[in-house]
Amino acid sequence: MDKVFIIIPAYNESAAITSVIKDIRAASKEWQMVVVDDGSSDRTAELAETAGAVVLRHLVNRGQGAALKTGTEYAIMAGAEVVVHFDADGQFSAADIPAVIAPLTAGEAQVVFGSRFLSAPGGKKSNIPWFKKHVILGLARLINKIFLGVSLSDPQTGCRAFSKEAAVKLNWQQDKMAHCSEIMRLAVKNNLRVREVPITVVYHSFGQHFSGGVKILEEFFLGIFTK
Repeated sequence: MDKVFIIIPAYNESAAITSVIKDIRAASKEWQMVVVDDGSSDRTAELAETAGAVVLRHLVNRGQGAALKTGTEYAIMAGAEVVVHFDADGQFSAADIPAVIAPLTAGEAQVVFGSRFLSAPGGKKSNIPWFKKHVILGLARLINKIFLGVSLSDPQTGCRAFSKEAAVKLNWQQDKMAHCSEIMRLAVKNNLRVREVPITVVYHSFGQHFSGGVKILEEFFLGIFTK
């Protein structure tokens, strides 16, 4: 069986981190869980360690992209064959992880993106707020296609998995939320075999507002054109 590392970036997620780790552990006791505490001021790190995860710490809040990079680099050095990115807020389902990593272990893909827009098994769909689904994510999908050459159904997914070889090539530089677009762009640029699989996301709050979406675009294009 491939050595699978689940990387969980976390910033002040003490309310959800324990249940997230328990759900992942229930899905498989073989997976290695790494929580990257991104400068939290609450008990996130303590609770993650108590729940059984390896905890890496940023002294200051650097952003989700930076936390994922720290965790991914650790996983590669620790011998990971598959690296999975998974959120700490309880919106993702650990039950989806086997389907996300299956194309990698079968040799059918090098990068797999979970999509809220594909039909999940049993017909269950993510409860994406209307404005987010049709305006913010619709615009993001169009921008990804025009400017990045990326044609994926979900333009900003945080649930993804890589083979070890792909993880090494996906050397993203965006520290904050624009890392999602950059990872997709790098997958295309490096001619990696990409697959999408359906996942279910449960929203407990609205999530990213329009101004936040604009900020992501600003971060990404400034990062691309100022290098």
